[in-house]
Amino acid sequence: MEMQTSSWAEFEAAEAEFAEAVRKRFAQYKHHVLATLRADGSPRVTGLEVDIRSGELWLGMMPNSRKALDLRRDPRFAVHANPGPDAGMTSGDVRVSGRAVEVTDAEALARYADNVHPPQSFHLFRAELAEIVHTGVDNDELVMRVWRPGASLRTIRRGNGAEPPLEGTQRLGPNASVTATR
Repeated sequence: MEMQTSSWAEFEAAEAEFAEAVRKRFAQYKHHVLATLRADGSPRVTGLEVDIRSGELWLGMMPNSRKALDLRRDPRFAVHANPGPDAGMTSGDVRVSGRAVEVTDAEALARYADNVHPPQSFHLFRAELAEIVHTGVDNDELVMRVWRPGASLRTIRRGNGAEPPLEGTQRLGPNASVTATR
């Protein structure tokens, strides 16, 4: 079954407030963690910078880096926003997964380079988003907000006991917060 994906602009149009919270979470730190698949199918985890601009989420990499070669072979990826310096995670935890499409058009690469000024030649991938998850803590509950293309934002709440998670769809209102609280 082929995964349904969308651009960052489509995500923003569908869930503007949630998208802004995710953008802010990635902007907190420069380096994040990318997961790709090696040729043998085992996972590879490496660091990288995430750039959100011009309606897209971009993944830039050094020439012929293992992660770039992984994505050329199998475009599936996940990016985990840097959780920060301690266990507090006051801004919650953000993960994005999908498919990476390499940008090879010389003009598009030049436009990107003019805006970003990468240190050398580079590989550039545009992320096709399949799922975005924000996890935080609200009192004694773990709260996960999950967005997928073509679906409403879902909220899943789990306590520390044996009770099953509570799940529903949620559209965030103008005063709603997606940051974690303790």
